[in-house]
Amino acid sequence: QVQLVESGGGSVQAGGSLRLSCEASRYTDTIHCMGWFRQSPGKEREAVGSIDSDGWSRYADSVKGRFTISKDSAKNTLYLEMNNLKPEDTAMYYCAANPSLRGAACIPTQWRFGNWGQGTQVTVSS
Repeated sequence: QVQLVESGGGSVQAGGSLRLSCEASRYTDTIHCMGWFRQSPGKEREAVGSIDSDGWSRYADSVKGRFTISKDSAKNTLYLEMNNLKPEDTAMYYCAANPSLRGAACIPTQWRFGNWGQGTQVTVSS
């Protein structure tokens, strides 16, 4: 089991930037797959992206080129750097982890992740 705590959400104008953090309860080097998801009111939770233990990341088409996922193993923290934010990026953002999912299997699909944070709200105004 991994406990995850997100932070860094807030309100920003369109075109702005935010960096979300997700602190894990164990060494992130031992968590082979971590990801970010988001959910807007009235919509299903959707993938933002994932990163495996080798540092390879995958992104949803809607955020490619604007969002970047990274890890700081020294701080046991996962990050989501969000640039050029749009109103449609408004959502609750969740961090997720699967310690045993390796390599090419680290795809940002919800059912692959069994450990979730409580979420942090991001609001983008036009």
